[in-house]
Amino acid sequence: MSPVIPIRAEAGCSDAPVLRERGQHEVFCGLTGIIWLHRKMQDAFFLVVGSRTCAHLIQSAAGVMIFAEPRFGTAILDERDLAGLADAQDELDRVVQRLLERRPDIRMLFLVGSCPSEVIKLDLSRAASRLNQRFMPQVRVLNYSGSGIETTFTQGEDACLAALVPALPISMQQQEPELLIVGALADVVEDQFSRLFTTMGLERFAFFPSRSAATLPAVGPQTRFLLAQPFLGDTAKALASRGATRIASPFPLGAEGSAAWLQAAAAAMGVSALAVEQAIAPARQRAEQALAAHRASLHDKRIFFFPDSQLEIPLARFLSRELGMRLAEVGTPYLHRQHLAEELAWLPAGTPLSEGQDVEKQLDRCRAARPDMVVCGLGLANPLEAEGFTTKWSIELVFTPIQGFEQAGDLAGLFTRPLVRRALLAA
Repeated sequence: MSPVIPIRAEAGCSDAPVLRERGQHEVFCGLTGIIWLHRKMQDAFFLVVGSRTCAHLIQSAAGVMIFAEPRFGTAILDERDLAGLADAQDELDRVVQRLLERRPDIRMLFLVGSCPSEVIKLDLSRAASRLNQRFMPQVRVLNYSGSGIETTFTQGEDACLAALVPALPISMQQQEPELLIVGALADVVEDQFSRLFTTMGLERFAFFPSRSAATLPAVGPQTRFLLAQPFLGDTAKALASRGATRIASPFPLGAEGSAAWLQAAAAAMGVSALAVEQAIAPARQRAEQALAAHRASLHDKRIFFFPDSQLEIPLARFLSRELGMRLAEVGTPYLHRQHLAEELAWLPAGTPLSEGQDVEKQLDRCRAARPDMVVCGLGLANPLEAEGFTTKWSIELVFTPIQGFEQAGDLAGLFTRPLVRRALLAA
């Protein structure tokens, strides 16, 4: 268990009962995480070892134009590989060799496991070790699983970053604490947070993942890490094993959550509360003004969260506290009580919580509740729309920059637009 730097908490749903469900799932696979990771890590390449279905999924999810050359691809396992008629390790070596000859800009290569590669027990860790002997130091080769077997799609990022932690430089000579912000953020959001940290007086901070393999942050006993995403449980464990300490905080969604997140970071780094308030006041005011434009549309509306992204509890807190929405049910694939303690404390007492999925039972509860809006995966959205429900795709909340003060109004707008669309269709 990782050590924690605490912040204040209220009662809320801290000790609320949780309905745990273990039934039929309706989820995307972890390969989807490549879509935002390859944009963030600008000299990395993600090579999926999978089927043509995997290739079509990634291409469709990314929406890459035909003339673009993205930093991901698929080494396709065909019938000969699946039947054991070809040595898949030799085939993979040839694919990697051709890739690196064509793309000399690659400095980090991720071999990403899929359902097919895991079914045939293809050892990608062995492949990564062998390829590192051949291509290091020009290219570092790592591997992780993006399989959709019993996982949710945001776990792809968690698996990727956890695999990258052992490659981070060791920082044993730190004399003073250093702040590490953990979780893939859009470049514009990262730049905004950097300016706020600098204005607060913080000088020793870094982001993980970094934009370049050449600027990986060092980690050691003086590292204090702040999660920017709630689905990074394995990454947090890996950082704690390196001696880093997690800073407990709500997540940076909305004006309130962003302020608390920054305040927690500052407190852990010895920055005064007054310096923080002075630094964030203009941005927080802009965020609150932006939210006011959406509050009338969302206030008192009831919302139901199907489990999909692990963002559900922070989103529910934001919508309830800052926009006045009522929570019919908040479902999440996995409920990490330690990482979500501050969020749970801020949920209204009595909020129905569920962990895991039994999709038929949840559909029954949703129909009985008749919420004004349903947050769910793509596989459920169209059928629910056909039944008259207003839906919001949960995957859009991961693909869109939503963290921080400047994005607070955009985040609220993602929930007001479906209601506007429904009203226009009914008119």
